[in-house]
Amino acid sequence: MIDDRAAVDRFLRHRDEHSFLTIFRAHTPALMMMALRLMRGSKADAEDAVQEAWMRAVASLPRFGWRSSLRTWLCGIVVNCCREISRKGPPPAQVPHDARDDMGMDLERGIAELPEAAREVFVLHEIYGFTHDEVGGLLGIEAGTSKSQLHHARRALREFLGEENEERN
Repeated sequence: MIDDRAAVDRFLRHRDEHSFLTIFRAHTPALMMMALRLMRGSKADAEDAVQEAWMRAVASLPRFGWRSSLRTWLCGIVVNCCREISRKGPPPAQVPHDARDDMGMDLERGIAELPEAAREVFVLHEIYGFTHDEVGGLLGIEAGTSKSQLHHARRALREFLGEENEERN
């Protein structure tokens, strides 16, 4: 695990590739997984979102105030990039429905089918562990709205997973 503050300071001082790659490699895998879930499994859209997020982050890093962790800040940028990509074109590709190898894949498909607001809250709260206050800050909603969206997401996933299990039997 890297010391984000030291790595960012080093990058801002030197603006060298090695300093940037240290930060990039530490955070990109998690950002990519988040983007994949938010973009309903569309790898191309997720890659576009993460690339755009890094471009915005590098431009904004000198003004980053450390009121949150670097990862939280980067996640917020990724969420915004995913939202922008979703608004620009047709809905992103769905996770394939023919993949029925395990419960994890069923859950991923269920997450992909959630409405956007519920999916965002579920991914940020349940998968990435953000508090409702943090989710609210990242998404520009109240903590109560985050709780409500999470309730709807959980209910929809229970229904989805129940239907998937019935289809298998």
